[in-house]
Amino acid sequence: MPVHLPTRRSFITQLGAAMTLSQLPATGAEVDEGLIAILNDTHIGAQQASDSSIPTHLRTTVDWLLSLPRRPAAVIINGDLALKDGQRGDYERLAKLIEPLQAANLPLHLTMGNHDDREVFYDVMKPSSSAVESKFVSLVEMTHMNLFLLDSLKATMITQGLLGPAQLDWLMNLLDAHANKPALLFAHHNPRLGGEPLHFPGGLEDSEPLWRALSTRKQVKAYIHGHIHHRNFFEHQGIHILNTPATSYVADKKTSTTGWTTLHLTSEGAEVTTHTHQSSHAWNDLKVALRWR
Repeated sequence: MPVHLPTRRSFITQLGAAMTLSQLPATGAEVDEGLIAILNDTHIGAQQASDSSIPTHLRTTVDWLLSLPRRPAAVIINGDLALKDGQRGDYERLAKLIEPLQAANLPLHLTMGNHDDREVFYDVMKPSSSAVESKFVSLVEMTHMNLFLLDSLKATMITQGLLGPAQLDWLMNLLDAHANKPALLFAHHNPRLGGEPLHFPGGLEDSEPLWRALSTRKQVKAYIHGHIHHRNFFEHQGIHILNTPATSYVADKKTSTTGWTTLHLTSEGAEVTTHTHQSSHAWNDLKVALRWR
């Protein structure tokens, strides 16, 4: 499953249908099997100046990840990879920006957002066909947790998200078959429950059937999303809902800033740390302890 990224040494592992840019430990550093890094809303455009804020923010994040003394066991970019409507050049530019992660053998996983174009993404990145028709989904089995990467892209440039019955069936079947570890769900869109009602209209249209199915599966611990370009944490029926900050830009600089997130598994839950490009921001290095149900 070739992926058109320049690389010094890498290979592609197909797990479900994920584009996994490597499963080997990062070069020269020990891997922390309980640590994952979360980016979202990179919004990379082909014509952005190299020194403009959006590509600079992503480069800064990539450099930080590469500098860690213990590397994350997974790096997830959770949707809205492309600037506006998923142009070919956007994904080609993104590929170059994240190539250092591939070269260092960090396991990298991508999901779809409403500013992505699934067909163009497939054409540029060349992942294998998906387990769910017309959706880009995967299961990432880790030592201490299972990551379920979902595709909430309803249509390019349509704000609302949708999983759909086929993806929900796929998810529940896999959850039932992998009930032995904590399950973390990743999708670009926010659910329309348990959070901030202001953003519900642009969220996941099938949130209620999703949550009905998740609430009885106690291995499901958290649902992690982007889309809102903000940061806040909620809980609904015992499941944590993590809205992680955008890497690219924010709508209101008075209330938000850009950044990325790390999540470290503990014996009873996880510690979530927010990292910001603005080092003086109140969110920077802010840690929140989550206790699993």
